[in-house]
Amino acid sequence: PFSDTLFLDLSVRLQDMDLSPYTPYSGKYVGHRIQKGKLSLDLHYLIDDMKLDSTNNFIIDQFDFGDKVDSPDAVNLPVKLGVSLLKDRNGTIKLNLPVAGRLDDPEFSVIGILVKVLKNLLLKAATSPFSLLGSMMGSSEDLSFVTFEPGSSRLSEAEQAKLGTLAKALADRPNLSIDISGFVDVEEDRNGLVDAAFEKQLLAQRSKKDAEKKPAASLKNIVPEEYEKLLGKVYRAAKFEKPEGFLGISKSLPPAEMEALIKNNISITDDDLRALAKRRAGAVMDYLTVQGQVAAGRLFLVESPSLAPEQKENLPGSRVDLRIK
Repeated sequence: PFSDTLFLDLSVRLQDMDLSPYTPYSGKYVGHRIQKGKLSLDLHYLIDDMKLDSTNNFIIDQFDFGDKVDSPDAVNLPVKLGVSLLKDRNGTIKLNLPVAGRLDDPEFSVIGILVKVLKNLLLKAATSPFSLLGSMMGSSEDLSFVTFEPGSSRLSEAEQAKLGTLAKALADRPNLSIDISGFVDVEEDRNGLVDAAFEKQLLAQRSKKDAEKKPAASLKNIVPEEYEKLLGKVYRAAKFEKPEGFLGISKSLPPAEMEALIKNNISITDDDLRALAKRRAGAVMDYLTVQGQVAAGRLFLVESPSLAPEQKENLPGSRVDLRIK
């Protein structure tokens, strides 16, 4: 013990220790009784010349917190949610917590680091539960939202991939449920819906022969000559007031002016925006249930009283927000 150097190579294994006798400690420091659970440990500590490298593997099986306990020392964190997030489909929590440092460093404490890591896990469960879920699946993405192009309720490939990761995480955590809320960016989505309505009007003017010869799912597939022809048809069929010439006949306008007039006379109401928000939420739910194989009973469509979501930095308003229950 008085040597300047120290060498230790120690392995410790403990299996199926009942955790319910530790209720007094959990009540004081966590604020809940321990209902049940067993702990298994697989630890390895290597100390060479005061340098520590360790692995700490914890397996907690069938763990559940019980009744709440009033304690001034308890952490103010959603520990039950944290347990639900960490449990896999078999009711097992597996944690691998490596710790390294120098024993001659007065700031170094193995127990202190382990406690800090566990607190950070619970804090992440409280503030960023979807990020915690994603990290468990090897993803760095925030799975708490799904974004859309303005005016659209179509899921992009990137957003489908995110939902696929979420579906896998939910498959491994059957106790979790998800609230799904659709939103819009009022200005951007209103313009997007105008563009979509304008495109629909133009494509509707294609002759049956042209449509069969060269199908067009969007205006991107229309050549400029055909575009101007379709634009003229839509403009002439429109019922809004048009600029007139000397004899009171609607005069010919450049394509850009015709397009602007048509779009300016397309009305998008708040009900249209609300319907778009609902379609977006429905698209997310459909993907999770059909492609993701998540039970519909675990997914809940929640209509928000506001059209626009909570503003978040670098996050568009054209999105669906998800919340873990």
